[in-house]
Amino acid sequence: MTQLPAAQKQSPLKPSDSGRALYGGKGTRRITVRDITAAKERGEKWPMLTAYDAATASVFDEAGVPVLLVGDSAGNCHLGYDTTVPVTLDEMTMLSAAVVRGTSRALIVGDLPFGSYQEGPVQALRSATRLVKEAGVGAVKLEGGERSHRQIELLVESGIPVMAHIGLTPQSVNAMGYRVQGRGEEAAQQLLRDAKAVQDAGAFAVVLELVPAELAAEVTRTLQIPTVGIGAGAGTDAQVLVWTDMLGLTSGRVPKFVKRYADLRTVMGDAVRAFAEDVVGGTFPQEEHSVH
Repeated sequence: MTQLPAAQKQSPLKPSDSGRALYGGKGTRRITVRDITAAKERGEKWPMLTAYDAATASVFDEAGVPVLLVGDSAGNCHLGYDTTVPVTLDEMTMLSAAVVRGTSRALIVGDLPFGSYQEGPVQALRSATRLVKEAGVGAVKLEGGERSHRQIELLVESGIPVMAHIGLTPQSVNAMGYRVQGRGEEAAQQLLRDAKAVQDAGAFAVVLELVPAELAAEVTRTLQIPTVGIGAGAGTDAQVLVWTDMLGLTSGRVPKFVKRYADLRTVMGDAVRAFAEDVVGGTFPQEEHSVH
């Protein structure tokens, strides 16, 4: 594989000429990785949410959220799996295409699911190409730091923007479990090496999941590319949450780092019960709901 000079790898993208704000900005074109790079240079923080279908994605897009992640978290949130591991590339392609169709401004990032890139760079390129060609995503995300360096490098060289993901990597749940990553000197140094590795490979941003806040802030200061935190404190460049957690649709306990901004599960449950009672009681439909 052709090796790019280190300096070129560390800064593969040029700033956006527009300099427009990511959140709440107006425009007739989609957000691109150039805009993400420019935001880092301005010191601008921005939000990212997961999205798995056209209807909810359209709401988030209209609200001004600049980046939507079609995460393999769909496995837990929508497909009924216990973990993200069973999610397939076919499923991710279908979900990503729906989110693209439901939006007009947000940068759509599609997750590469477990088993779709671990074999090596060629498999990663084949899988990422499907998400770009068939679903229309603007970038892909994959997990792993140093171990995914070659995959990221080939994708970027092939013209596919990559968002990396280090710290807690849910696809590795069978090996690492769900626990904070980067605690202790050795673990912290490995996380820093992973962060630098994905930047050197050409990633345009990196997700830091379940990482101590002080370490996440250090990574953010060290890197030229934006960091996206989830359970990583306030020192990252951006924040992401799973939308069903953030809007209160998830049942049971949610991670400590989640802030619930609504209680959709209660709202929806109340509405469904009201509809059912109207039907059982014969008060729906009424005359105004009938066709003649």
